[in-house]
Amino acid sequence: MSDLPTPTITITQEQVEFFRTNGFLAIQSITTPDEIERMRAAYDDIFTRRAGRDDGMEFDLGGADEDDQVAVLPQILDPLRYAPGLRNSLYQANALAISKQLLGEQAQPHGSHAIFKPARYGSVTPWHQDEAYWSPDFIYNSLGVWMPLQEATLENGCMQFIPGSHRLEILPHHHINNDPRIHGLEVDEGVIDLCPAVACPLSAGGATFHFSRTFHYTGPNRSDIPRRALILGFGTPAIRRDQPLDLYWQRQTNTTAAKKREAAARRQAKKEGEKGETVKG
Repeated sequence: MSDLPTPTITITQEQVEFFRTNGFLAIQSITTPDEIERMRAAYDDIFTRRAGRDDGMEFDLGGADEDDQVAVLPQILDPLRYAPGLRNSLYQANALAISKQLLGEQAQPHGSHAIFKPARYGSVTPWHQDEAYWSPDFIYNSLGVWMPLQEATLENGCMQFIPGSHRLEILPHHHINNDPRIHGLEVDEGVIDLCPAVACPLSAGGATFHFSRTFHYTGPNRSDIPRRALILGFGTPAIRRDQPLDLYWQRQTNTTAAKKREAAARRQAKKEGEKGETVKG
């Protein structure tokens, strides 16, 4: 991220303490209206093209991801790979600078994804912890930065959090509808009290920050416009556990997208092997 612009935002010590106490933080502006407009055009283009679908990087987070079905919650992993218009942004620069304030100076980029809720039928993103998706072999000090590319409201699916839930262990999760073909996870019913939920409506270009264990949720999109969210991850170096966690729901996963990603990795490995043989020859 050496080509990023100079950051323009810092947060106060009071905001840092709020984040560490509650596990989340909302700020009302992390970039400019002009940048949001440019990024929205690039974002819409990759979802229209379904960029990365053949490699398992575009899929329906909320459904079985079958080609003949309408996706209720399209997601693209690593969207910056497919959209030059999303790269080297002020959003990235400010998100990194603030993440260093929240996690420590060792914080570095930790992936990205984009989630699109279509107008009027985009589905919920159920209550979950991000680490429920991650490798059970490591201890993480990580956060996610969630930025809407239009106003985010209760009607279209703004972020909601359970204050203090970042102090919990990773609680039991299951695939949406208990269907292992669906990538999306949700926490098991009854294992956490959802009543203290705090909603965080934002203007376009605002942002929320949340620890990777903080429980969060977004509702369905009942509005007449799509809800676009671009998410960046940041973290300090992960520490290997002496004993991996038993995230048993991960072993149940049987998604089409995961199979496509495995096939893409094999193709890439074969290509690199053939290139190595050519060099040696």
